[in-house]
Amino acid sequence: MPGWTRRHLLQGGGLALGAGLLPVAAATTTGLPTGGGEPSDSAFWRAVASQYDVTQQVIQLENGNWVMMARPVLADYQRQQARVNAETSFYARRSFGPDAKRVVERVAALIGCGLDEITLTRNATEALLALIGGYNRLRPGDTVIYADLDYDAMQAGMASLRQRRGVEVVRIDLPEPATYQGLIDAYAAALTAHPKTRLLLLTHLTHRTGLILPVAEITAMARARGVDVIVDAAHSIGLVEFTADSLGADFVGYNLHKWIGAPVGVGALYIRRGRVPDIDPSPAEMEPAPDNIRARVHTGTRDLAAMLAVPAAIDFHQSIGTNRIAARLRHLRDRWAEPLRDHPAYEILTPPDPRLTGGLTSFRRRGVVGEAENAAISRQLLEKYGIFTVHRAGVARGACVRVTPALFNQESDTDKLLAALRHMAG
Repeated sequence: MPGWTRRHLLQGGGLALGAGLLPVAAATTTGLPTGGGEPSDSAFWRAVASQYDVTQQVIQLENGNWVMMARPVLADYQRQQARVNAETSFYARRSFGPDAKRVVERVAALIGCGLDEITLTRNATEALLALIGGYNRLRPGDTVIYADLDYDAMQAGMASLRQRRGVEVVRIDLPEPATYQGLIDAYAAALTAHPKTRLLLLTHLTHRTGLILPVAEITAMARARGVDVIVDAAHSIGLVEFTADSLGADFVGYNLHKWIGAPVGVGALYIRRGRVPDIDPSPAEMEPAPDNIRARVHTGTRDLAAMLAVPAAIDFHQSIGTNRIAARLRHLRDRWAEPLRDHPAYEILTPPDPRLTGGLTSFRRRGVVGEAENAAISRQLLEKYGIFTVHRAGVARGACVRVTPALFNQESDTDKLLAALRHMAG
């Protein structure tokens, strides 16, 4: 297998002799009922919640930063960490290669791609900045487009292309309230207004408001105009049922420590077969192979145990199922968000359309658009009601407060949020 170095082994592949992965805990699915799992099936979801050791200090409704490992995933991570810590480079240089390759195989199967189309990273930001900064088909005078709901680091990466590639950088503001066709029309209008566009950034599920974009439709429209698309799937993998191919984009970045529930520090970069040369290799690569996706990101030494625990996280996630998880979290979201839909004091920033909405949703007080004011609302929820949320800035029409339930949350948690918001409204 030419082109492999020790660093490539640490990124997720390579051949070496060794003892193999430590076995995943037998408790991966212990305690989960074999049937049921409808969104309001309290017994089933209590059994799922029992697999998490969540803090009792607050009602934790800010799970968008990363998602807590389930107990069997944490146990597997701790076992892997103990082994790596005990064997250090004796393990890394002799045995890690085939173990890492098996992890990559599991992730490739999860997202539906070939082993030559994926490499592991430390997070989606690392993957996406490698794609944005390395995209080499831009020429001076071309245009690149991103939106207000895209992640800050990715917006900065796109903006940097003005100086690095000599292109025009355009930011658009997505419609609020959003509709399925309205989002498609917004991107169509942007592409029409900027006919020299060559690169478009799309966030599948935005961290700011929870809005889910019709990525496949927008990507197909962009492709018909000769525009490449980079997709930020940091929040959507594990929360939306899709494959790399179904998105239609040739370049995608993922996180595995959000809704897949892996340890913090594992992401993935996808480049469709045949498109690798369109992304420059990392400058840290001495002699990069033209078609080697692993040469596009130079991670260096990383948390090996976090990578090795990814199969345990995938096992636990798949024992429940993405569609069932998505329906449950949307059910929890609907219990607080939809009763406030027409409340005179509040704006709900994601629509009721299930195609555009997952468990993550943001709100704001009507007319309250400042970042400091929304931070104060989040702080009041914590200090007065014991409910932990987070404010988000950067939305074109104003800052907001984000609410993100997880699998350990119960209906009573979101019901308490609803009661608190009604009380705050007076």
